[in-house]
Parts: sequence; C-alpha cells; structure tokens
Amino acid sequence: MNAPRVFIVEESDIGLRLDKFLVLKMPEFSRNEIQKFEIKRTKDEGRGTKEIKFSEKLKLGDEFEVIIPEKPSSFVLRPSSLSEFPLDILFEDDDIIVVNKSRGVAMYPGAGRETDTLVHAVLAHLSAGAKGVGGYGLSTLGGQLRPGVVHRLDKDTSGVVVLAKSDAAYRALVKTFAAHDLTRKYIAFVWGVPNWTEADIEGNIGRSTRNRQKMSMLNRGGKEAKTLAEVLNVWTSASISKMRCTLFTGRTHQIRVHLSAHGFPVVCDPLYGRGNSRLGSVKNPELFEFLKTHHGQMLYAEVLEFAHPITGEQMKFKAKLPDDMKELQDILNS
Repeated sequence: MNAPRVFIVEESDIGLRLDKFLVLKMPEFSRNEIQKFEIKRTKDEGRGTKEIKFSEKLKLGDEFEVIIPEKPSSFVLRPSSLSEFPLDILFEDDDIIVVNKSRGVAMYPGAGRETDTLVHAVLAHLSAGAKGVGGYGLSTLGGQLRPGVVHRLDKDTSGVVVLAKSDAAYRALVKTFAAHDLTRKYIAFVWGVPNWTEADIEGNIGRSTRNRQKMSMLNRGGKEAKTLAEVLNVWTSASISKMRCTLFTGRTHQIRVHLSAHGFPVVCDPLYGRGNSRLGSVKNPELFEFLKTHHGQMLYAEVLEFAHPITGEQMKFKAKLPDDMKELQDILNS
C-alpha cells in the first residue's frame, strides 16, 4: 500500500462532510473509491472519539491520514539518467531539496508520463548520497509515486519547488502549505493592458462542470482563493503586460483562472489563454512567430519563502526569469 497522505481541515473546509472534503482533496478518485480507502483521524478537535463517519461535519484543525491501495502498475519508479536530466538545485540539506523546475517537466509519474519527471531527476541526484526512508532519498509519505512532493507546479509552469527528504520535513511542510504560512510569488506575461497597477483578485475556484480538465471561478461552492496582481510593465502596441502575482491561497491553476476570468489570460496558456483569437491582432512578425510556435504558459514561480521545517530558519529562494520568458521580453522590448 502507499504511505499515508495527510489532509488538514482549513477555514474554507469547515462544515463540509468528510467524504466531500476528501473528494475535493483527491479529485482523481470517485466518492465510492475513497470510501474503500483506509482513513485515520490523526488530530481530533475536541470530539472525544476516533470513529470515522463519512457523514460527519468537519471542524477547523481536524487532520486525517488516507492510505490509498496500490494499483497494479506497468512501471516502477526509478531514477532517470542525470546526463539526460540536469537539475538546477537552489538548496539542499538532510531534510529538504529546493529546485528550479524547468518548463515541460511533470512533477511526478502519472497517466502518460512514466519517466523523466522531476521526482525521477531528484532521485537520480540523491541515489549516490545517503538514502532516505525506503531507500528513496525522499520521504515516502507522499506515496510511492510522489515521494517528497508537498506541493506542485503545473507541467508547463517553471520555477521554485521544494521537496521533502525526511518524514519530519514532509509532515511539517504539508502543514505549512495547508495553512498558507509562506510566501509564493509568480511572474506572468498576460494578454491585455489593465487600467490599474495593483489589484486584489478574489473568487472561489472549483472544477469546471463543462470541462473536467479545467478549473473555474464559481458563484457557489468551490474553495476560497485570493491573488494579488501587480503590473510590472506594459507593451501597449502588443497588448501584453508583465505581472507579479502573490498567492494568498494555493488552489489548482489559481493564477491562470483568476487572471483569465478578469480578462488577462496568461500568454501561451493552452487551457485558459484563448491564444488563437489573439494572434490575428499581432503585427510584429517575430512576436507572431514566437506565440505561434511556443508551447507552455508564460508563467513561472519566482519566489518561495518559508520557515525551514526542522530548524525554523526563514528561507527565501528566487529563480531568474526562464530563457523562453526572457526571449519574449526581449522581443517585446525590441
């Protein structure tokens, strides 16, 4: 079986049924599947009982461990070749490793991606050093195929990501991200020129009922989400702006959904960008060629700041503008 996945009840989850809460946390599984998993209550907010009922209403701070049975797999997670997969390591100690993830790299194995993920590359890097739990070099509390993973970036979003090497670091980082007790800043190139320099964007986000691959802003339901968007530069002739986005929550596709819903979709975003409708207005041939041929949204995780999960030391990591976004900026400046 997989190692437990840990979920902590936040303010936006208060009052939800346990089964609905777990469906929201694990959308890849149906409610019927989840009810067959082994579930343990690891923190009890004054209930006086450890009995699990899927109909129970959640309280702030409730904490659950879910063990997901292994499914038969046609592959085994093994380190990939370092020569084929160089890593940009920003920091490493016995408990964590911080990496600047490249665009086009998936975080961990899944349907259609059995090799060449970030987890593969990190395992390859660690394979020559001290082994962690189960010989992985990363904490296995995230599951067999997600060792060390405490948060994620989309495959086509580059930038700073932290993985847990020790179990103690994994548990602490899961709580840090669940409580949003950290700073995350992203840089995005977006379509449109706003008439403001800074905006708080708020609106609940949930899975779209029309397209299960997409998230959307919802009038009812979903989870509370807040993004601060700051305009750094504008190119009026191209109708493109550069923004820094600070996350106050961490919902799936949050920045992409919030910006698109407010009329400023991320450039080259295949899911929310509506790029084809914009190309006709592009006059610069070099810009047109870049936008037509580039794959992956112009978005990267610039800053990740958090307290070290073991020492408590405040740590800040900043990644440089990736090459493809620098190329776009140079074209816009030309």
